[in-house]
Amino acid sequence: MTRKTNILFITSDQQRGDCYGFEGRKVKTPHLDEMARNGTRFAAAITPNLVCQPSRCSILTGLLPLTHGVSDNGIDLPSEYGEQGFARTLARAGYATAVIGKAHFNTSHTFAPTGTPECRESSARYGADWYGPYCGFDHVEMMLEGHNMWPPMKPPLGQHYERWYHADGRGEERTKLYQTKLPPLSDAHETFNSALPLAWHNSTWIGDRTIEYLRSHRDGPFCVWASFPDPHHPFDAPEPWCYMHHPDEVDIPTHRELDLDRRPWWHRAALEGKPKMADERLRKFREKSSRTPHQSEKQLRALIANYYGMISLIDHQVGRLRLALRDLGLEENTLIVYSTDHGDWLGDHGLLLKGPMAYEGLLRIGLLFEGPGVPRGKVVADPVSTLDLPQTFCDYAGAAMPRAVHSRSLRKLVEADGDSRDFARSEWELRASRCGVDLALRTVRTKSLKLTLELNSGAGELYDLAEDPLETVNRFDDPAYAGRRRELGDMIRSRPDDACAPRPQVGMA
Repeated sequence: MTRKTNILFITSDQQRGDCYGFEGRKVKTPHLDEMARNGTRFAAAITPNLVCQPSRCSILTGLLPLTHGVSDNGIDLPSEYGEQGFARTLARAGYATAVIGKAHFNTSHTFAPTGTPECRESSARYGADWYGPYCGFDHVEMMLEGHNMWPPMKPPLGQHYERWYHADGRGEERTKLYQTKLPPLSDAHETFNSALPLAWHNSTWIGDRTIEYLRSHRDGPFCVWASFPDPHHPFDAPEPWCYMHHPDEVDIPTHRELDLDRRPWWHRAALEGKPKMADERLRKFREKSSRTPHQSEKQLRALIANYYGMISLIDHQVGRLRLALRDLGLEENTLIVYSTDHGDWLGDHGLLLKGPMAYEGLLRIGLLFEGPGVPRGKVVADPVSTLDLPQTFCDYAGAAMPRAVHSRSLRKLVEADGDSRDFARSEWELRASRCGVDLALRTVRTKSLKLTLELNSGAGELYDLAEDPLETVNRFDDPAYAGRRRELGDMIRSRPDDACAPRPQVGMA
């Protein structure tokens, strides 16, 4: 009897597509570099949405954000979509399925308790013996956010990581250590070297728990999603990872000027507009989180060095997971896929973090495959999306999703040279509660061109990535690009007409 292929899906959070050693940047990622040498990587993979929750829901469901309804952060995924995603499909095909780490299919910070296990105000309803099912996964071990701007909640609030963190009564002591800033001190935005011992870091916990899951399910088949919440801000790598990259030696953007006068109108509106929210406390929170102060070169170097350290810590966990597969005798029968939800501007165009500007640092993401049947050292140049992962997983598992989806399997692109792709798409609808104005953004990316339209106003931006990789010149109104603009516009308009209606209202985050 032929054994089914196991699937180990590993994701980071907010990792740029060029922040890998094999991409030429000075970030230390030896294990991911080895994955790229031993397997196949996609050089033009993009995210279906520029922020966390919509993109993660698309990875789960195989549907574009406007169809599953989570078109921005702060909208819960309808349970019927979660139950028809790749996890439940594989479970019905005989797979053990699990998600370990950050899920973010539903909203954490809400105006009132929502009842989901990811809602901070609802988490106490789920006891210490709750391990799922959730969103189609049979087994769940999660944390709430994992970004330490909000320290791990004290039980009965929180979930599995938080209970483990506080189990011996020393959680508050660890939080004080986390908040202790190790030298050298920096005034860079949300950047510091944390004194939290590595053993208690959530990246270590996810690595440990995923290895235990692999050990207990070695007879397979299994599909486990190990979801790391870094290198999302705050940039707070623990010792010794915070010292791994010297600020003087990191890569900084060539073009780091905030040149809003040369950009479409919504760039300035998103950075300078005031969120329209009745609750003043929430409005101030959203306003602060949607823009960042200008960073000097010294500040930016310190921030990037810490960001690199967070990535290297995840890379270390990737090494541990790959070694565990080898030691458990699972290496020859397990497909490993590594990716992220979206990138980070990281100083490009004078910007940090994320928002409604689809520059490559935010839109393009890494996507690596390693395992049985995967060619070594192959680089696929076709534009694809992490939206395609659900059908890819089902293809390797010999399963069929129960409904029509936008996702298309990448297996032929991995294993052969057929099934070429012309473009991939991304979409985002922002309400005035985020930046003071409603935006309807649609993006398509080909191998060499990228078009973003704001449908409410008809404005747009078009970049020739082959001639202008830094995206300095907007060709949207250039007569020489009129034909290509029409072609890309037709690609945007080719989207299936299956968006949900009416649009859901947005919560907090």
